[in-house]
Amino acid sequence: MRFAKSMLSCVLATSLLALPLQVRAQDEGLDVSKVKHVLLISVDGLHALDLTNYVATHGDSPLASLWRHGITYTNNSTSQPSDSFPGLTSLVTGGSPTTAGFWYDVTYNRVVSPPAETTLTVPIPGGPDLCPSQIGTPVAFDESDDYDLTFLDGDGGINPKNLPRDPNNNCKPIYPHEYLRVNTIFEVVKAHGGRTAWVDKHPSYEWTNGPSGKGVDDFYGPEINSNTSMTDTGVPIVIPFPGCNPVPLVDNNFDDGWTTDFRNIQCYDMLHVQAVLNEIDGWNHNHSKKVGVPTLFGFNYQAVSVGEKLNNGPIAAGGPNVSGGYTDVFGTPSVGLAFELDFVDHTLGRIVEELKDQGIYDSTLIIISAKHGQSPIERAKNENIPGSIAGALGGPGSVLGALEAFDISDDGSLIWLSDQEELGAAVTLLTQNEALPTAANPIGLGIQEIFAGNALKNKWNDPGSDPRTPDIILKVDTGVIFAGSNKIAEHGGINEDDIHTALLVSFPGLAQLTVKTPTINQQVAATIVKALGIDPNELEAVQKEQIRVLPFLFGESH
Repeated sequence: MRFAKSMLSCVLATSLLALPLQVRAQDEGLDVSKVKHVLLISVDGLHALDLTNYVATHGDSPLASLWRHGITYTNNSTSQPSDSFPGLTSLVTGGSPTTAGFWYDVTYNRVVSPPAETTLTVPIPGGPDLCPSQIGTPVAFDESDDYDLTFLDGDGGINPKNLPRDPNNNCKPIYPHEYLRVNTIFEVVKAHGGRTAWVDKHPSYEWTNGPSGKGVDDFYGPEINSNTSMTDTGVPIVIPFPGCNPVPLVDNNFDDGWTTDFRNIQCYDMLHVQAVLNEIDGWNHNHSKKVGVPTLFGFNYQAVSVGEKLNNGPIAAGGPNVSGGYTDVFGTPSVGLAFELDFVDHTLGRIVEELKDQGIYDSTLIIISAKHGQSPIERAKNENIPGSIAGALGGPGSVLGALEAFDISDDGSLIWLSDQEELGAAVTLLTQNEALPTAANPIGLGIQEIFAGNALKNKWNDPGSDPRTPDIILKVDTGVIFAGSNKIAEHGGINEDDIHTALLVSFPGLAQLTVKTPTINQQVAATIVKALGIDPNELEAVQKEQIRVLPFLFGESH
């Protein structure tokens, strides 16, 4: 017996020695008693590959410094589909579209009524007479909700007349936060006495408040599609940062706004960065009131996403046009994209320095993530197909005709049918047009896979019982974009480049660790509340989908 115990001890000792040193260094895990603040940052468009490449080539960068004191999850995935709404929902609720109910910022719902007025980007016939008489409508929670999207503040934020209405509740407008089916990390943290703040790209992101409507103490949502030359009062915009003199542009690449120029998007992102710097200093986002540093706060960057999408443009006044996107399959950034990555890194450095200056760096858990990726990385695969955005003729709509009630198509498609009994007929038409366009068949859609029937229900909800779930979801060939513009990349689909996103959790004292175990952004929400000493099961989506915290961070190897 003594011999057996001795042999067992030897075997165990040998096994422990064989474990990776990084894992053993993490056995004790994060000391949650030291975490007083969590800063969540979404660098929209940032792939896991982008993070790996940048740290490898910029060893002295702020991003590399955060990496050296954190856990990098290199096999992480965002939501499916990979749009900003479900992407952020996964990060702040722990829920997928099946539980949270957010599929995209513009979708369709079979049981609600149209807005009282026609929105700006979605062709919905408005009018009070359409509620409750009309049931089933596109639902837009984007810039369409603003009183006037050309103003940075939407000219007063959300206009209730632009919102979908509830035919079973006196045609009451449905606000974005009321549409969310589960609670948020902001609601949970606030319920435990913490202060919360969030910054994002539309006023409609007030949905981060959660169903209570009160989860975020300090919300800021400057309209990203506003006119770059006008302020809320109609006078020229002045951004108080060196080099930020927004250039008014005519659409030369894609949608008007701050996203048409490599430089303009940095000026826009500085609005977000400055808001967070103010919050680190204990002020509210616009520095008008001293409120204390939030327990949970964060924001998103748009610069990398724009750097991946833009075909070309200048990065200096009077300078030549440079390319956007990537230069090869290894994810080497172009000059334009490198310009945006460096901007993100530099401003992250400013945020870290401000945390140190305020004496709270050592008590702040920093999480760098991405709502979505961008497809394709390999630029040669880019194939733009005239497509339907918000139901306009083109893309799947040009094939399905009257069978389609609505589709939203970027680099994938969500399709709602006008008659769900016609699913077979719709799939047949799509199958006949799966190939890429040719001279003989110019309506080709570049479809890789069609999810419908049980194939769809195995991954998502049953469209027959959930009025928000699409009847058909298309996964397209990598590189296909349904757009009538010069975009060279897009998100919203479910290809590798769409969903394989960066995730870094950094805290002073943590040893660097790279984890290749598959993870998902839904685990971030559970991790945040646990890091603040709160039971992750207080998040409704975490309970419903049995989401676990991120591995290794809390001394767990699973």
